[in-house]
Amino acid sequence: MTINITNKEADRLTRQLAELEGIGISEAVIVAMREALERRRQNETVAETVTRLHTKYGIVLTDEMRKPLPRSIYDDMSGDM
Repeated sequence: MTINITNKEADRLTRQLAELEGIGISEAVIVAMREALERRRQNETVAETVTRLHTKYGIVLTDEMRKPLPRSIYDDMSGDM
């Protein structure tokens, strides 16, 4: 599969990282994404991630939604009855 970077700044930054690291363009994208994801994981708690996603997608949890599912639901999903 090929990578087609049409944004000039993204292309420039990708090529700059590839040159600095002595790697190809595809590998530079992988390195950058891994580093960005790791920074996100280190800087954001699970609760902050949940809050961010709820806000982003307009999700509002009701009291009913916060109740644990009954055991039978898990049994049905796992095939145990």
